[in-house]
Amino acid sequence: QVQLVESGGGLVQAGGSLRLSCAASGTIVRINVMEWYRQAPGKERELVAGISSGGSTNYADSVKGRFTISRDNAKNTVYLQMNSLTPEDTAVYYCNVHVVVPFTVVIRRYWGQGTQVTVSS
Repeated sequence: QVQLVESGGGLVQAGGSLRLSCAASGTIVRINVMEWYRQAPGKERELVAGISSGGSTNYADSVKGRFTISRDNAKNTVYLQMNSLTPEDTAVYYCNVHVVVPFTVVIRRYWGQGTQVTVSS
């Protein structure tokens, strides 16, 4: 089993910055993709950013140039640095990791508990 613990959310004024962290623990041999999603009230959950085990990244158009995803493989941790925040970034942010089940080629996805990010105008 794998557990994810998120941290770093909070209240910030428009133009400010926050850094989210998501640490994975448990029976982990290898993590492939690590991602951040967000869900605003009344909206569907959307992919914000992803990073492969090799470090390749992808971003939603709405956050390109403002958010940076990174990972520390030794710590099984993914980060999301969020700069130039706007009220439209207000949402619950969730990390999602793709873990290879030991001794198989099966990939299982795990979700964090979510952390609230609120940007005031």
